Amino acid sequence: MKINILHAGYCTAPEHIAMHGGRWRTIHFPAMFALLQHPTFGAMLFDTGYSYRFFEETKKFPMRLYRWTTPVTLHEEELAINQLSTFDLRPQDISRVFISHFHADHITALKDFPKSKFVYMPHAFSGLRNLTPAEDVKHAFLRGLIPTDFASRSREVDMSQPILLPLEYAPFKTGYDLLGDGSIIGVELPGHAVGQMGLFARDENNKLFFFVADAAWLKRSIVENRPPHTITNLLFPDPEMYRNTLTDLHHYYLTHPDTHIIPSHCDETIKNYA
Repeated sequence: MKINILHAGYCTAPEHIAMHGGRWRTIHFPAMFALLQHPTFGAMLFDTGYSYRFFEETKKFPMRLYRWTTPVTLHEEELAINQLSTFDLRPQDISRVFISHFHADHITALKDFPKSKFVYMPHAFSGLRNLTPAEDVKHAFLRGLIPTDFASRSREVDMSQPILLPLEYAPFKTGYDLLGDGSIIGVELPGHAVGQMGLFARDENNKLFFFVADAAWLKRSIVENRPPHTITNLLFPDPEMYRNTLTDLHHYYLTHPDTHIIPSHCDETIKNYA
């Protein structure tokens, strides 16, 4: 499987919000997405990054609060659909989109992929369906980003069929074989968002990648086990579980130095794979 790490746009925020003790200056948080080219299942994505729909969906209050708190910059050439041409791919060639969670910066381009199946943890979406507009903002969810035929194309992870992971994945003990061939393993990374899913995937050179979504915003947070500022407790559904997940990632980092751990918004990490 070929793995390419890309990004579509970025937002800005103070570093000390993302990591306790960080600098007070504003930094970039790119919206990472990954292209996974499988020999059997074809081209797939992990998340989508931003699209221009983010700006359309945040024109009016209260959704505009989202745009104010995380100012976004996006260039035409960064759009996922435009980057696919570099790999001789079209939007309709994407067979699956693995959705880590339903915050807008991870799903903004779902409508650009008309043939894709959407793979996600069932509880990541079930609790969002009946939110009020005010609650949407709190959950960083923009319902206008969801395709009208989303239900018919959804392939929820069957959580009744977990697999026991070998010791090479410790301290992560259970996961989900998302393709049935062991090539992509989904694991739940709770705390930041309900039902947040990370992926283990191995490339054609036998390098193991661990896409951890927003379980940490910066790689340094994992390396040093430094959680974000306590103000983020207002944003997370389970701040204590967030810290437990971060601690697990820290232990994994220490014991698996050869694994490529990829947070979705770490500028330094993403630039290393450009």
